[in-house]
Formats: sequence, C-alpha cells, structure tokens
Amino acid sequence: MNVSSLSEALVKASDGLTGPFQVNSAASRVYTRLRYLIVSMDMLPDTILSRADIAKENDVSQSPVREAIHQLEKEGLVVSYPQSKTQVTRIDIAHARETQFLRLSVELEVAKTLAGANDPDLLLPTTRILRMQKMAGEDRDIAEFNSLDRLFHLSLFQAAGVPSLWHLIAGRSGHIDRLRRLNLPDPGKMTEVLKSHELILKVISDGDLQQVETHVRSHLTGTLTSVPHIMKAHPEYFGETA
Repeated sequence: MNVSSLSEALVKASDGLTGPFQVNSAASRVYTRLRYLIVSMDMLPDTILSRADIAKENDVSQSPVREAIHQLEKEGLVVSYPQSKTQVTRIDIAHARETQFLRLSVELEVAKTLAGANDPDLLLPTTRILRMQKMAGEDRDIAEFNSLDRLFHLSLFQAAGVPSLWHLIAGRSGHIDRLRRLNLPDPGKMTEVLKSHELILKVISDGDLQQVETHVRSHLTGTLTSVPHIMKAHPEYFGETA
C-alpha cells in the first residue's frame, strides 16, 4: 500500500463515516471517497463535481452518486445549483467554531474520564499511534500525519468507551478538518501538535485533572487561533461560494 492509500485508509478508519448509508453500499463508497478528497484538500473549494464522471470513476450508476452528494450537502461540504452545477463549498468559519465547541466539550470529559480511571493500559493504543505520528512528522508526510492525528484522538474516545461520540462529531467536522489540513504545513506546527499530544498523555497518566483541562483546551483551540493567518495565506478558500 502506498502512502496515499495508507493515509486514505487511516482517515476512513478514524472517521468511520458512511453517512446514513449501509456499510459498503455503493452510496457509502462514493460518499466516503468524495468526503475524503474534500476534507484532505485534495479536492479544493470551488471544484465543480461532475456526477457522470464520479459515477464512471466509481463504476456505479448515478443514483448512489446523487445520494452521496445529498449527504455532503447536508454537511455543508458541497452545494448544488438547480439545472446548473454541484460545487465544493469554501470553508465556513462559523461552522468550524460551532463544531469545535462541541468537540472541546466532549473531549475534555473523555480525557478527564481517562485521568480518573488510573489505568495505564487504556493508553497503550494511543501511545503506539503517537510513535507512528512522530515518524510521519520526521518524514514530513503531512497526509499520514494528519490521518494519525485523527486516530490519536479516536483512540482516546475508544479508551473511554465512547467511540460513537467521535463518529458523531467527525460527521460534522468537515470545515474544521479542512482548516487543520491547511494549518499543518506551517513551520513548527507538526512539532507543536506532537508536543501537545505528549503532554496530554502525560497529564492523563498522572491523573492531574486541572492540567488535563489546560492542555486539552490549548491543543483543541490551536487551529482556530490561527484562522487569521490561514485566511491570509489562502483567501481563495474562504467566503461565499460563487
């Protein structure tokens, strides 16, 4: 499996997203693929989607393509104009802030639950993922680093016994995830993320509830703090879709 395929597989595993579709149905496969391309910024804002081309590329009829696009519209990742076109939306900052508010509220409770459990074995999967993420950082493999970042946080939800809450939040995280993807290449950002992950694991292991809140809150608000810089560097990805 090449790096691109590995990264895509990791994203699919970490999101666990099929929309409202049956797992492995034609609609779920099309949806998962399109969503991955959009969230990873391999498919940029304002890209025009051809339903006929998507159907051909995925060897399906246009019916599952319509279903997939409808779900992406509900998530605000694409917009369809009657009798005209379907287009990838630009990044919605208000939507990103709202989703981050939800994620911060839940992930703080996840981290506090793990800190109170005082069970080092619960953190073993997360620790292994962090080692892999460090290797991706050393290689400057941004796509794989980003995918492993999602797995790091998912593994905390799994350790706390609430993975379905991760999937719930992930299903509406397209805009904030695109912001993170744009932020990662900035000098020092991957190093900052790794340091934050190390600190979060340490304070959870120490059972220090005050420091757990401090470090989780600081980590999860980092991208939104950088919004002015991201918008200045990529103004074409924000604002109203034309």
